[in-house]
Amino acid sequence: MRERNKLEAGMGTITTLERELRDSLELAEMAEAEGDESLVEEAFQSLKRAQERAAKAELEALLSGEADGNDAYLEINSGAGGTESQDWASMLLRMYMRWANARGFKVELLEEQGGDTAGIKSATILVQGENAYGWMKTEAGVHRLVRISPYDSNARRHTSFASAWVYPKIDDTIEIDIQEKDVRTDTYRASGAGGQHINKTDSAVRLTHMPTGIVVSCQAERSQHKNRAAAWDMLRARLYEAELQKREAETQKLEDSKTEIGWGRQIRSYVLQPYQMVKDLRTGVETSDTQGVLDGDLDQFMAASLAARVSGAGETPVADID
Repeated sequence: MRERNKLEAGMGTITTLERELRDSLELAEMAEAEGDESLVEEAFQSLKRAQERAAKAELEALLSGEADGNDAYLEINSGAGGTESQDWASMLLRMYMRWANARGFKVELLEEQGGDTAGIKSATILVQGENAYGWMKTEAGVHRLVRISPYDSNARRHTSFASAWVYPKIDDTIEIDIQEKDVRTDTYRASGAGGQHINKTDSAVRLTHMPTGIVVSCQAERSQHKNRAAAWDMLRARLYEAELQKREAETQKLEDSKTEIGWGRQIRSYVLQPYQMVKDLRTGVETSDTQGVLDGDLDQFMAASLAARVSGAGETPVADID
């Protein structure tokens, strides 16, 4: 029923756009024949509104992948560079959490490893909402930051790297067969807030899938049993996402893209010094509103990446009317 409703809504949108386009063109022709400038302007504004709805509908149509409608896991890892990269990783985590909250998605922190001095070494969150994975899947890759370091007493410019990996939460309709003998289970004491119990017992769980080298961990709950169950869900999702990556001809193999968090692997550059610019290196989309981006304004980058993934180019899906 959910799939049927989605298809009916899409067909309804197309029918409505066709009718509005036809009516607007007829109104424009009549206005030009009568020399009525106000009617010409009305027809023009009607076309602009239809264009905006068509652009939105086109983007929604791109979210038609096998798992696009699912919730998403987001994993952030700091690159080489110590405190600088760990601080940048925490900034990335905040950026994505603010983006998700702005869209009305629910965010749950599953695991976090604090940095040595500041920031984080790694973190995993679960983003729950309609098409969460569809929107976030193009964000997977290495993100590069250039700024004057707040940790450098000489105020020098530093370049830092952190990675974001996205994979869908799989539902009951998707079966992933994992042999228990292929998975190593480690337990350890959780870090961070949570009271005395969570820090004094081996409640955190780490699973390693030995054939692929995929590692997941969870420390969100006080119960080791609950953390183990959540970690298995994450592992199944990671293996499923890896299979999806293999099927997509336009994407590189997951493990090849994860070999190094550094130069030559980045998908987006965030420059705060000596000028202000965020630029997506895949689509060419850029903006000088760096603070807005770091506060979660990512839709323009996601939209361009989705369009490029389908069309093989980075153009805006619907051309401007001028």
